[in-house]
Amino acid sequence: MEQPREHRQATPEGEICWFEWGRRGEGPSLLLLHATGFHARLWDQVVAALPAGTHVIAPDHRGHGRSFKPASLSDWAATSDALLPLVDRFAGTPLVGCGHSMGSYVLSRLAAERPDAFRHIFLIDPVIMDPVFYAHAAGEPVPDPSEHPVARRRNRWVGWEAMLASFAERPPYAHWQPEVLADYCRYGLLPAADGEGWELACPPRLEASVYLGAARTDPYAWLGRIAAPSTVIRAKSGERANNLDFSVSPSWPGLGAQLGSVRDEQWAELSHFIPMEAPRRIADLIATAL
Repeated sequence: MEQPREHRQATPEGEICWFEWGRRGEGPSLLLLHATGFHARLWDQVVAALPAGTHVIAPDHRGHGRSFKPASLSDWAATSDALLPLVDRFAGTPLVGCGHSMGSYVLSRLAAERPDAFRHIFLIDPVIMDPVFYAHAAGEPVPDPSEHPVARRRNRWVGWEAMLASFAERPPYAHWQPEVLADYCRYGLLPAADGEGWELACPPRLEASVYLGAARTDPYAWLGRIAAPSTVIRAKSGERANNLDFSVSPSWPGLGAQLGSVRDEQWAELSHFIPMEAPRRIADLIATAL
């Protein structure tokens, strides 16, 4: 499989790391946006299944992967806006966007802020919830991330192989395609600051702050400005056991109708981690717009 080229994009807050496969040409370029706690290289298996020669751009969100680490990630709008300089870098090239989970939320704001930039957007089980959630959270203070259970994730590892061995039999990772899980572990660690071993590329406290900010900025404030055709794909439905239950979809079932999506489907045999469980199916879906 072709290895991507690694780049840096300056932003007012710090540098965003982004990866590139293929070369910019006359056709559209594909922008891939990952979910909370992950990184751009988690798209590797999707990219491998795309038509040969597809030009792909995949950034690490602020606070994730090899991008800069702010004090908090509770402001999802700021995470979105940090990618506007990257979108502007490709001005004049039509973009097809595909975001998963939080990445879909980010993509929706980018498509609203740059309505002429996108040819089509794919929202894969987006964390865009029932409008009532945002109304209830308005004005509420963000709790201390250290009190969130995600903040207590194991952060230190002797290497990615040990991480892989630890996760392989555990849900939800046990349901991922093995190659995707290997990519998550292989590229999801950075050298520890003290030189002893490796640490998660998205620090647990920052990941926790993302979850705590999920309902703080209402995306319905900008969804009406999206001009590009959209596709919404949702995972199986059901009652979530808690806020960290990823076996079912967090997406509002009415989102596709709200956007006037050209395609609104439920892939009911899959969990929230659709790209990790069915990367080729996602690649085939994206190819319809390329």
